[in-house]
Amino acid sequence: MDVINIFLTNELGETLEDFVHDQRRFTFDRLGADGPRRLVEGPTWAFIDWVMDDLAGLELCRRLRADPRTGEAHITMVLEEDDAEDRRRALKAGADDYVVGPLDRTAVLDRVLALQARAGSRYATSSLELGVLSIDLAALQARWRGEPIDLRPNEFRLLRFFAENPNQVLSREDLINGLGKREPPIDERTVDVWIGRLRRSIKAAGGGNPLRTVRSMGYVFDMP
Repeated sequence: MDVINIFLTNELGETLEDFVHDQRRFTFDRLGADGPRRLVEGPTWAFIDWVMDDLAGLELCRRLRADPRTGEAHITMVLEEDDAEDRRRALKAGADDYVVGPLDRTAVLDRVLALQARAGSRYATSSLELGVLSIDLAALQARWRGEPIDLRPNEFRLLRFFAENPNQVLSREDLINGLGKREPPIDERTVDVWIGRLRRSIKAAGGGNPLRTVRSMGYVFDMP
């Protein structure tokens, strides 16, 4: 089943349940100043409030456009009122369109469903490049200096999440949430098993051990 990612900058992103329609699952998450905190697989739609608690909506729009994970997302700016100058600034910052808030679940889904058919494959990122690491998302293949890394599907997704969040500490909970492993609940120690497998695969491909353990905190994917 295809997954459609819908991100919102307000509390709706934390409270709305998934919606299944026409063999597609529409999932909701909250979006913060640092962008998505989980893997983004498939088409992505972001609804950005004009005014946010910790960041201007225009600045978040610019950040999403500069982020490889969300650079091709469909971005809708949620305006407080239908002001011509605000509309102009939103589009100039990189928004695809705009809507006057507040939004509810029905309004969000109606808008996404109306545009989804025209979106095609525009929003699918095909590859990631991070130094000597390359990840082909379409072929589900990762390489270290051109050498294939033998990975199970779960470890492939874990490597992708690390590659999207390099040089920062990620807790076990971050990794579980990042991989979308919230249901059924997973013991945090299971993450250590994933990490062990990923380390062995990278080492076998000649990559050494870029995964660093930070005691009592989590793991860091160190990349120069």
